[in-house]
Amino acid sequence: MSLLLSRPPSRPLIPGILAMAAIVLASNILVQFLFGQWLTWGAFTYPLAFLVTDVTNRIHGPAAARKVVVAGFLTGVACSLAGTQIEGAAGPLVTWRIALGSGLAFLTAQLLDVAVFDRMRAGAWWRAPLVSTLVGASVDTAIFFAVAFSAALTALEPGNDVSWANEVLPLLGAGPAVPLWVSLAVADWLVKLALALVALVPFRLIVGRLVKNVV
Repeated sequence: MSLLLSRPPSRPLIPGILAMAAIVLASNILVQFLFGQWLTWGAFTYPLAFLVTDVTNRIHGPAAARKVVVAGFLTGVACSLAGTQIEGAAGPLVTWRIALGSGLAFLTAQLLDVAVFDRMRAGAWWRAPLVSTLVGASVDTAIFFAVAFSAALTALEPGNDVSWANEVLPLLGAGPAVPLWVSLAVADWLVKLALALVALVPFRLIVGRLVKNVV
């Protein structure tokens, strides 16, 4: 089955903007809490941002989706700036490298998601949201963890000690020896891939309720 390209009359973007802002805010809070050895709770909420972008793209088109992305980006910037001013046990809750990596990863990945989705919107209903999310999520993970933790980018914030993230350990505790941040990135990426599949269900249900031309 596939969705026809005809779109419903214009609807306010406020629900999408509020949903995106809520997801970004929740993820910035939940990232402070560990889930096991390799993940934080934020890893399970952040991928929902791709669902919001894709639903908006399908219903309103790419221009509207980009507006929702910008709203999420501005929310993330506000959260990051606030985090840099809050002192934790080991220093600021958010370092400038994390703030830079987070903002750059979000904006790049979400805009890429919008572009890929739009190019594939005429195909089977599941193809555009699945492929665009997989591509966007992969780029998001690569950019964030490299910028935030890679020893090769120490010049971005010389005063930030990321030696803990570059300790060489078995990948996810059982694979080849890699820097710790690579294991964190792989675990995060696997969660995003799993949620990309799960998100197809709410995507289909939400779009099915909003778009009448389903065949």
